[in-house]
Amino acid sequence: MEDDRRVAAALSSALTRRGYQVEHASTVAAALSAAPSDLVLLDLTLPDGDGTDLCRELRRRSSQLGIIAVTARGEERDRVLGLRLGADDYVVKPFSMVELQARIEAVLRRAANAAPERHLIEAGAVRIDVAARTVTVDGRVVTLTRKEFDVLLSLARQPGVAVPRDRILLDAWGTTWADGHTVEVHVGSLRSKLGDARLVETVRGVGYRLRDA
Repeated sequence: MEDDRRVAAALSSALTRRGYQVEHASTVAAALSAAPSDLVLLDLTLPDGDGTDLCRELRRRSSQLGIIAVTARGEERDRVLGLRLGADDYVVKPFSMVELQARIEAVLRRAANAAPERHLIEAGAVRIDVAARTVTVDGRVVTLTRKEFDVLLSLARQPGVAVPRDRILLDAWGTTWADGHTVEVHVGSLRSKLGDARLVETVRGVGYRLRDA
């Protein structure tokens, strides 16, 4: 959420290039009616309300949502207030994309670690026992490497949903700073072992999707 349209457009473009799916909300009202997301970049100065009130409401709605306050308010009291109201981190303008991306990764990692993991995930023909780290396809046992399993699990947490490459990297490698072909290579190997390349679909310009039917 950013009130300056030029800043918002540049930030959205930079994040999209890094594989994130971005929705821009320029007002409190738009933010409150937006679709659920993994993380919010929150400007504390908005045209129709105070970002601190919005931060409090977003945190009330979800304890798992990642919130990073992105603002020109750099005084200690403002940072402390933002954190006390529920923000996970605080970035003061101007900032670099390198710094912002590192903070995004850190917040998403904490949110993923805090979220309860399902022990059994089923998506179409694919069945994953998360605790045992085993996979079957139509009852056939599939042996995967540790990273192949982690890539599949990243997709299986949201079956039928396009998962950005950066999100897969973050889930499987703990960072988005990796060779651009890392995910592609592991997805190729995963498709081969699953026995049906159509189970993992490529979503052009975004990432991959695990079929759920």
